[in-house]
Amino acid sequence: MEVKVFLLFFSIVCLSAPASAQHGCGQRTLVGNPDVSRIVGGQEAPEGAWPWQVSVQIFYSHHCGGTIINDLWVLSAAHCFYKYMSISRNQYRVMAGLNVLSAPGLHIQVRSIREVKIHKDYNDTTTDNDVALVLLSSPLNFTAYVQPACTPLSSSHEVSLNFSHCFISGWGSLYYKGSVVDRLQEAEVELIDRQTCNQPTWYNGIITESMICAGLEGGGVDSCQGDSGGPLQCYSENDGSFYVVGVTSFGEQCGLPLRPGVYAQTSRFADWLKANQEATPAPSASERLNRKLIPVLLSAALMLL
Repeated sequence: MEVKVFLLFFSIVCLSAPASAQHGCGQRTLVGNPDVSRIVGGQEAPEGAWPWQVSVQIFYSHHCGGTIINDLWVLSAAHCFYKYMSISRNQYRVMAGLNVLSAPGLHIQVRSIREVKIHKDYNDTTTDNDVALVLLSSPLNFTAYVQPACTPLSSSHEVSLNFSHCFISGWGSLYYKGSVVDRLQEAEVELIDRQTCNQPTWYNGIITESMICAGLEGGGVDSCQGDSGGPLQCYSENDGSFYVVGVTSFGEQCGLPLRPGVYAQTSRFADWLKANQEATPAPSASERLNRKLIPVLLSAALMLL
């Protein structure tokens, strides 16, 4: 009986503790910090390399990427949802702690979606303000495989962070018009200033103040179809953390010279992110009931051990 009582108490305490209060952000304990050497080209990401990366799925298939920014919210791209709002939220799911799409593994956490907030100024023609916030059905439990990325507090804060390495990640295709891949990929990229990216031989002025470019001038390393919504993440030497600097938005084909990937610049939306997270809607009666039942059911299962 003593063992059973302990298990019941332990399970309730663990499930009721707020995950966001126990962990920081931008840490990847299984892989460590990037060293001086650079990754040339793309490669398969080690398990746990990008613990804030999620797969946003529709009808059980990978649709877009996303970035965990706290235990209830995922940052993604507006264009991932803009034309799909008529689809029931029940058909969406978010998978965290995932490396291989076809083999989720033991560290996976699956959540349904309560709400999607698309930026009110999103422009489907110019792709300006291409950000969305996804509210999960219940909080994520932070582990070595599931962690939040940090977000810049402002444009000036972003400049002060002293980024040394930037990476893109996702399950997107490895070439233009290809299929999504099964294993999470990663590649190191360089941030490209807006003035350069807007040159006539580059993007010829279409890069707005809310966008940032990243890639290589000569091409070959880029995000592609299926990477949309995922993170452009940079490592800050100042505090030893990764920040989601951009949200994968668009590009001209994939990996072309002078056509780097274009990302929604996270720091430009710092106030919007804060305001919308603070305005979290109250859970419905059924959601509140589910939250109460889950700890009870798990506790009951432990009691039977």
